[in-house]
Amino acid sequence: MGLRRGIYKSPAQLRAMVEPGLITAAALDAVRPLIVPGVTTLELDAEASRVITGRGAVSNFQMVRGYRHTICTSVNEQVVHGIPGGRALEPGDIVSVDAGAEYRGWNGDSAITVVVPDPSRPVLVAEREELSRVTEGSLWAGIAALATARHLGEIGAAVQAYIDASGHGYGILRDYVGHGIGRRMHESPSIFNYRVADPGPEVRPGLAVAIEPMVVIGDQETFVEDDGWTVSTLDGTAGSHWEHSVAVHDGGIWVLTAPDGGAAGLAPFGVTPSAIE
Repeated sequence: MGLRRGIYKSPAQLRAMVEPGLITAAALDAVRPLIVPGVTTLELDAEASRVITGRGAVSNFQMVRGYRHTICTSVNEQVVHGIPGGRALEPGDIVSVDAGAEYRGWNGDSAITVVVPDPSRPVLVAEREELSRVTEGSLWAGIAALATARHLGEIGAAVQAYIDASGHGYGILRDYVGHGIGRRMHESPSIFNYRVADPGPEVRPGLAVAIEPMVVIGDQETFVEDDGWTVSTLDGTAGSHWEHSVAVHDGGIWVLTAPDGGAAGLAPFGVTPSAIE
């Protein structure tokens, strides 16, 4: 019980998490239009760094032992934890960008997926855009479930239900899940993206979590590449990763890494976010 009590934060602590969430969102907003043919993933990293440091924050990814970049950039069969470098993006690539910022001791964490246009391969682009659409939709389904859930296990059930309902037979990564967030980027509890028997901790005011479905076109089995970080699909099929940090407070829920608190993403689910007072 002690661990579960420790995952809940005070209203003042949740308010302190708003700014790092907005800084993280700003970094991703700046990177998104740069995801075009010919741009290197290291250039994306530099832009995210410019935004985060310009807002007086630091990349919390750089605080992870052994990792020196601002963001993670995962391309095609790379699902998560890809390292920025000299790789130039090509038409048709599907690119997931994961970013996080620490500001005054509090953290934000978020991820987006973008498909690089390729008029010469409309079928490939459509397939990858659909993967990204379903993955993002499952994220919002999980966030919407958080608004009424009694236990965190309901989040994973909602994410999986949305993905299953697409009818595509996508795989959901089992070895990588969401997490609590606060003073550290990764805190307890784990936030599964699929149904589990354990109902998990109680959902109540003070909870701050990062929900992040990682979905692949084919089989969910992955391996870590020789760089020790990049997680890629074993069968070589493409992956997508979407993430938001979300707070539960006395007035409802608020998506910390969305400038509108999640209003647009939650609207299709009939949920209205409430700002943290």
